[in-house]
Amino acid sequence: MNVSRRQFCAALGAAAVTTTASHSLLADGPNVPPLRVIAYNVYVCKGWPDDRSLARKAVQHGQMARRLANELALYDPDIVNFSESPGEAIAKEVAGYLGMNHVRFPSGGNWPGTILSRFEILESVNVPLGTERPKELFTRHWGRAVLKLPNGDPLIVHSAHLYPGPDPVRRLKEIPAMLATMKPDLQAGRSMLLIGDLNHGPDTEEHKLWLDAGWVDTFDRVGQGNGFTIKADDPAGRIDYVMAAGPIAARIRESRPLFEGAFRVNTADGQSFALSDHLPQLAVFDGSP
Repeated sequence: MNVSRRQFCAALGAAAVTTTASHSLLADGPNVPPLRVIAYNVYVCKGWPDDRSLARKAVQHGQMARRLANELALYDPDIVNFSESPGEAIAKEVAGYLGMNHVRFPSGGNWPGTILSRFEILESVNVPLGTERPKELFTRHWGRAVLKLPNGDPLIVHSAHLYPGPDPVRRLKEIPAMLATMKPDLQAGRSMLLIGDLNHGPDTEEHKLWLDAGWVDTFDRVGQGNGFTIKADDPAGRIDYVMAAGPIAARIRESRPLFEGAFRVNTADGQSFALSDHLPQLAVFDGSP
């Protein structure tokens, strides 16, 4: 079996982890590659603007899964989160091209989510409230998964797409409900990621709720510029996030929207289309085992 350089480095990093490194998520050392995470609202994989002839042709010819996977692969991600995920068959196809496991989180409406990862997915729960989903909340998606890192440690990942629109009322109900569920993990100091389209800006009451609870906005910590993630032709707002809590939050190296390649629209070309109306948000953490 051929082993990639990344896999070889990962194996070295895993071997270097000792039992004395309790609750250590990320090992140190020059041979340990970083952990690379992407949050992406993929607009159901129909391209944007979806009324352009080339976008329609790409969908009709069944090209979108391959196009999406090829573009994501350029960034060598370990974890990818989809908001407005496509149908299960397309999501599975993308995961297959990337060599990833995946778990799907059904939506309260028509906006499911998907986590894709190189790592084993140990468990997952959709809308993990412990009770039935309130009808008016989490109509997009929210799910929790536990990933097994190469050193055996768990990484808790929350995938979320909150209610859209300028009125924050529903989001201000969704976020406290999520934080109540997250509280035991936050208090225990477990490494956690919150990834997705949160549909609020960084200067809002909603954003402050996350920070006050102990979440770190990776772009706030290390990003440059405005960090806008929407829309893919002329970005003017930041609503897509990779947030971190626990030990992993001390390892943030990079965080930026990917306004480049097939993720953006060439405004000088009337036939150009992007893979989505959103841009992916990339976050990189030092020392993934």
